[in-house]
Amino acid sequence: MRYSRFFIPTLREVPAEAEVVSHKLMLRAGMIKKLASGVYNYLPLGLIVIRKVEDIVRRCMNEAGAIELLMPSVQPAELWKESGRWNYYGKELLRIKDRHDREFCYGPTHEEVITDVVRSFISSYKNLPINLYQIQTKFRDEVRPRFGLMRGREFVMKDAYSFDMDDAGANISYENMRQAYCRIFEACGLKYKVVDADTGSIGGSFSHEFMVLADTGEDFVISCDSCDYSANLEKAVCVDEYTKSADELKPSEDVETPRAKTVEEVAAFLNVPSASIAKTMIVRVDEKLVGIMVRGDHEMNMAKVKNYFSATTVELASHEEIEEATGGPMGFSGPVGMKVPVYGDFAVAAMVNYCVGANLKETHTLNVNHGRDFEFADVDDFRNANPGDKCCQCGGKYVITKGIEVGHIFKLGTKYSASMNATFLDNEGKRQPFIMGCYGIGVTRVAASAIEQNHDEKGIVWPVQLAPFKVCVVPLAVKDEEVMKNAEVIYNTLNRMGLEPIIDDRDERAGVKFNDAELIGIPVRITIGKKTLEKGCVEITVRKTGITEEVPVEGCTERAAAILQELSQNC
Repeated sequence: MRYSRFFIPTLREVPAEAEVVSHKLMLRAGMIKKLASGVYNYLPLGLIVIRKVEDIVRRCMNEAGAIELLMPSVQPAELWKESGRWNYYGKELLRIKDRHDREFCYGPTHEEVITDVVRSFISSYKNLPINLYQIQTKFRDEVRPRFGLMRGREFVMKDAYSFDMDDAGANISYENMRQAYCRIFEACGLKYKVVDADTGSIGGSFSHEFMVLADTGEDFVISCDSCDYSANLEKAVCVDEYTKSADELKPSEDVETPRAKTVEEVAAFLNVPSASIAKTMIVRVDEKLVGIMVRGDHEMNMAKVKNYFSATTVELASHEEIEEATGGPMGFSGPVGMKVPVYGDFAVAAMVNYCVGANLKETHTLNVNHGRDFEFADVDDFRNANPGDKCCQCGGKYVITKGIEVGHIFKLGTKYSASMNATFLDNEGKRQPFIMGCYGIGVTRVAASAIEQNHDEKGIVWPVQLAPFKVCVVPLAVKDEEVMKNAEVIYNTLNRMGLEPIIDDRDERAGVKFNDAELIGIPVRITIGKKTLEKGCVEITVRKTGITEEVPVEGCTERAAAILQELSQNC
């Protein structure tokens, strides 16, 4: 490829809309262009990278025995109503109508469609197991799309679905996909971690996320410093390691706390530690209001609340609902006299003589005690794990790192097959629902995550496997016949070797060419200039290390190939 004939609209300044590194660099490198909120054009350079991710995904999925198909992006509402998700999925589901006023949605995922395909054609256990996948554009109407391709509304995704006759087979399919995903992310040159995860709106019995580790990630990974336990923040288990204090119970009293609403403000006003305060959140669980209490220095975990109640939806209550439940204003809720059941986290259950909201404006109550002043409906794990908490598996200590979710696998069980009457005849001639699994990879997010994990102050530092071009041939004087002759020979040789080169044949200053090559992140640069040619040499620069070496013209392409091989092995 010749730079002068390619389309790479690089930018010198960082666009104001960009927040995270990948968003900034993809815009600056001319890889994407925003069309609407959370919707991007994939420009040629970006598309090359996305296609490389797709190729790796496709190869590993095929090797794992999965079979590719392609399903429509627009799906009829009838299938979603059949599964029960039409109303449950929420506002992220983009609902549309055709000219006949029939309801459709733009697919955020394809469980319903694939279940309909399989129930139409597979009726016997003899045709199982089967795993079908696609690579296709999805749309989720995010409430706050941000970070470029990291959290867009439209994105490219690989989704696969396995169908088995029993749990044992489903577990084998699940493990097969887990291993395939490990091979995919290793082939992409990414550092990642597999963590326990919540099943969310997809549903199912258990799931795992694949997290690319990056300081700029918006997800948190909880890991143990002593064993291999890892989970995302929603799923990490908090152990009940608390013993209730034997301190004498003090009489409770209301105190005015003017201009103090948050835990931090109340703690400062009363001159007490945050851990001696218990905050009460009013939550709507499906159609029921409940109170959830966690310690002042802890945060409530909505996913745990949802799973505890086996709820379809969980949301924080509105101002009106809070007043209805407590008889007082928002920001001063407490359990005493609450009109709804109150549930406590393990840590709160161990507290005595603690401070809570008094259900009165700018007022809190000191020395409250459950069992005397109010009763818990139940006690469970309702909070986020923190660094230093005890590991639920070995008793070690939790540590927290940041990550980016790039893949998620679920064991769905019969969630969709049962509701959609997708069945097969077993070996005894009895009808049974398929046992399903679901496996997703955010293809465009993988591309962005690779940048989050591999960049410096100059731009992108691509893993060799994902780089849009592997070698950039840079003639410093395009009007010099000898320079261009050698550059063309090197470029053509690299092409024949399959090393995916680009020749920067623009009549630009050396600094401009170097800056663009570094911004774009091409792993190896071969520079041809008059001075080095006089010595029979060219310069080879490695993007990742910045190291430059003089290499004889004869053999420079072999040296470039060797460097690329070494880089790919060290990813």
